[in-house]
Formats: sequence, structure tokens, C-alpha cells
Amino acid sequence: MREEEKKQPSQNFLKRRWAYPAIYLASAAIIITGILWYQAGNDVNENAKDYSYDGVPTDNEFNQPAEEVNRSLENFVMPVASPEDTVIEKQFYDTEASAEEQEAALVVYGNMYYPNQGIDISKDGKEFDVLAAMSGTVTKVQEDSLLGNTIEIEHSKGIVTRYQSVKDFEVAVGDVVDQGQAIAKAGKSLFNEEAGVHVHFEIRKANVAVNPLEYFNKSLATLQEAQLEDKKVSGEQPNAEAAEENAVEEQASEDKATEDKATEENGTDDAAEEKPEAEEKPEAEQKPKQENADQKDDAANNGSDVKDEE
Repeated sequence: MREEEKKQPSQNFLKRRWAYPAIYLASAAIIITGILWYQAGNDVNENAKDYSYDGVPTDNEFNQPAEEVNRSLENFVMPVASPEDTVIEKQFYDTEASAEEQEAALVVYGNMYYPNQGIDISKDGKEFDVLAAMSGTVTKVQEDSLLGNTIEIEHSKGIVTRYQSVKDFEVAVGDVVDQGQAIAKAGKSLFNEEAGVHVHFEIRKANVAVNPLEYFNKSLATLQEAQLEDKKVSGEQPNAEAAEENAVEEQASEDKATEDKATEENGTDDAAEEKPEAEEKPEAEQKPKQENADQKDDAANNGSDVKDEE
């Protein structure tokens, strides 16, 4: 009896005319709401992938390639694996440094002085891997008998790093390298023989060399914003052809100086040999005079003997 009483209200609800239409309408509303919610979620995802508004690019960096974004987050680092185990043989020539520091930053080659436009890094006279100081694209790989081969990597428009006195190239022009990637090995150069096995490292902006020590652990943006007009170092490194011409001219000058010196010495010897003859000539002239004097003495003696006999 109690079970029948419990079932009675629900049965009465379903017997009403509007019960089934109400159920259908409620079900339809739930289904339509689910469809609209699903479509709205997809629209949100699509809009999240679009970083521009109404087709107009924004001023942020999301439209740039991923490589450029990653590169802007990097800092310049030493082009070696263990900087604490290396020595800077010659510092950058700083126009604002003291006279002693500037003198120490000069490279002597062919009786001429050149300001060092980078730093020379060595490691106990041993060979070591030269690493890319920042990600970028290789723009130059050149063999150079004077400077010891050169690699240049461009990191942004007008900003490059230069690696000289290297050997055993591991990259080619057009290669995209990552920061810390090995690009060559340290070697020697005729331009700076005193440094021994080393790598000459430069950072340049618009072909103006800057002091690498001032930009290590600093971002590319720091150098992009720097004003370098007053810090330009005058005096470029020599190239192989110019160095060869200078060597030929110096050799010719040395040969001429040697010939002039030999001629001078020969002229002095000849004058020394002729001088005794000039000194002997008066003695020859004096000899007849001495003989005449002796003859006069004899004549005088003979005259006095004749007088005595008389």
C-alpha cells in the first residue's frame, strides 16, 4: 500500500499533457547549450593562436622567428669552455685607458704598432676548442697566413663576433650555430707570435670594435643601444698582401743600408791606406836636403885642411 502511494505522484505527473513536451524542451536546451559551449571553447583556442588584431601586426616580438627571440635572450659569453682556466694575453686597446694600458695593448709587427681590437685568449700554450659566443649565422670563413684564419658570425644586423688565429674549421658560410657550439680550434698567427697558441676574439657593431670584456654576460640589446661614435679605435689590422709588400720594402731598405755601410767602410779603409804614402813623401823630400847638408860639411872640412897645409 505504501509503495503504491509513493509511485502515485510520478505517475500523475507523466499523465499530464505538458509533461513530455517539457521533458523534450529541457533536453533540447541542454544539448544546444553543450554545443554552444563547445564552439565557444574552440573559438577561444583559435583566437589564442592569433597574435595580431584585425590583421594589423603588433609591436611585440611574437611575429619574429623563434631563433631571433632566443638570440635576444642570450648574453655574450667567453668563446671557451672553461674561462677560469684561460689567460688574456693581450687586452683590448681602449682609447680611455691609461698610457701604460694602451702601450700594453699594442701589437708590434713589421716595425709598426697596431692597436689590439679584441682580446687574445690562451690556455697554458695548449690547443683548445673555440666556441660561438652567441647564436648566429656564419658569414665568413677565410684562411689567412698572417692573422691565422678568420671566422665571423652575425648575430643581428651589423653586430658580429670575429674569431682569428684559429684552425681546423668546423663550420662553413651559411651555417646556423648555437651558443657554445665548437667552430674551430685555437692556433697561431704571424701577426701576434708572442701570444703563442691563442684565439683573437672581437665583438663589432657596424664594423666598430668594442671591448669584449664590457659586454660579456650582457644581452644583444645592450650593444644595440650603445653609442660608439666616440670609442672608435683608429688603425686596422694589416692584411696578408699589405704585410708582404711591407716585408719586401723593409728587406730592400735593409739591403740598401747594408750596401751603404759597406761602401762607407771601404772608403775609410782606402783613405787609411793612402795616408801613409802622403806621410812618406816629406821624408823623401827631406832626404836630398840632408845629402846637400852633408856635402857642404865635407866641403867645409876640406877647405880647412887645405888652409892648415899652407
